[in-house]
This record gives sequence, structure tokens and C-alpha cells, in this order.
Amino acid sequence: MTYIDYYKVLGINKKATENEIKKAYRKMARKYHPDLNPNDKEAERKFKEVNEANEVLSNPENRKKYDKYGKDWKHAEEFEKAQQQRQYQRGGGQRTTGQFSEEDFSDFFSSMFGGGYQRTRRSEVKFRGQDYNAELQLELEDVYKTHKRTLTVNGKNIRLTIPAGVKNGQVIKIKGYGGEGINDGPKGDLHIKFSILNHSRFKRDKDNLYTTVDLDLYKALLGGEVIIDTFDGKVKLNVKPETKNLTKVKLKGKGFPVYKKEGQFGDLYITYRIKLPTNLSNQEKELFKELAKLR
Repeated sequence: MTYIDYYKVLGINKKATENEIKKAYRKMARKYHPDLNPNDKEAERKFKEVNEANEVLSNPENRKKYDKYGKDWKHAEEFEKAQQQRQYQRGGGQRTTGQFSEEDFSDFFSSMFGGGYQRTRRSEVKFRGQDYNAELQLELEDVYKTHKRTLTVNGKNIRLTIPAGVKNGQVIKIKGYGGEGINDGPKGDLHIKFSILNHSRFKRDKDNLYTTVDLDLYKALLGGEVIIDTFDGKVKLNVKPETKNLTKVKLKGKGFPVYKKEGQFGDLYITYRIKLPTNLSNQEKELFKELAKLR
């Protein structure tokens, strides 16, 4: 297995923070994304490396193993178990506190992947494949309804179903869609983290939605009807006479769908904001003066 410096792939140093890793990954993923570099094999290769680097460095535990074991980081647990067993054997049945040398380390991996040192038969050792980590950006309206989407991970297209109501930062696991196992070992899993962007007029808080609706002064005073947009279509509301500024009304069941609970929705909260008329004509000003006298 060829060693790839994942820090170099993302253009960062080994002291980079999680936030710096995330920013670097997004920048490089955009740069080499297949949609922006059609039929470019080199860009495709680099895009795959960028995803591999992010899968390792964005996971604190994997990053720790990578920093210690380099290209063999995926087999760190097996090596450490073998290390403990070797210490036990060297101590004549008693555990010792000594550490493996670099030669022991090389021998261990040679025994698994060939190289002349056959302490363990390769066919006897099965290893689970690497878990993959991916981030998927969606707009808020995209997760209002369950839908299917194709996600590209390590150059492979994966068709998956996005459940309605997924939350920002939520991680779901797709079993068996990670890296290939070694020696017929099981495949790893795919962990998808959702980044939900919101460019709508609604604010989301858990399963509830919040928005502001403008009312003209006359409708606020005399009452009437307003039509508002929701994720589920338009809704007509009756405005009561003498509605005050910042009055709140609740539309039950018109909020966001509850994750994996079909047919259940949060509520929609509307705040009325009264807009005063401007650029009054002389006649309008006189009428308001008359109204003021009546009051």
C-alpha cells in the first residue's frame, strides 16, 4: 500500500484544527469535483484522495491512528493486540511493559501482507473494511419530503434515500458501503453527515417553523385575509380586526416533518408585522387628521 500524506493532500499541517480540516476539505473537493472537471482522470484521482484524506483526518480516532501508524493505520488495533500477546509470550507467561521495535512493527505487517516474514498465515486473518465519512449539503426544502439522491463517495455513485425531517449535523450510517474488507473480511460502513442550509423565509427549531408576515395598517385595523406560502403550498389566513403589531398565531401541523415518523409534523408560528403607510397624499393626510380628531 503506497503511503499518501493526507495532510499534504488537503494542504494543511499536522497541527490543523477540526475546523481547518473541514474548510480545507470543502475547498479541495470543490476544486477537483468531477462535475467541474469532466473527463479529467487526474482531477478524478485527486478528488478520490481528497475524500480519503477527509475520511481519516476528520475522525479524531482515525487521525490518531494515522499519525502513529501511517499507511497501516487501519490495522492499528490488530497490531496492538499482537503487541500485547507478544509481550505476554516474551515474559514467559507474564505480561511485560516493553514496546515493539520498528523491526517488530514491520514484521507484523509483513506477516499480513507478504514480504517474507510468515509468522501468521495471511488466509487466517480477516479485517473489516475502512469506514467512510462523507458530508452532504442540502437545502431546507430538500429535506421536507423523503427523496432519493445519488452521492459520489471515492469515485463510486451510491443511490440513497434521504428521509424527510433530517436535521442539520445529523449523521446516518449505511451499513456495508465503506471500504472493502481484507481476506474476505466484512465491508466497512458509510457515515453521512448532513449539512442543512437554509435560504428560505422560515426559521427551523427542531420540528417547528417560524416566519414573519407583513400586514398593512388597514388590514390590521379592519381585518381581512392574507395568503402565505408554506413548504406544503399556500394557506389563506383570516386576520382579526384590530390586530396588534407582533401578534403571533400558530398553524398546527404546518411545520416540519418529524424524522422517521410518517404523517407527523411540527407547527408553524407566524408573527404579524404591521407596515405603516408612507408617501401619503394630501387627501390621505387630511383623512388621518380627521381620524385623529375622532379619537
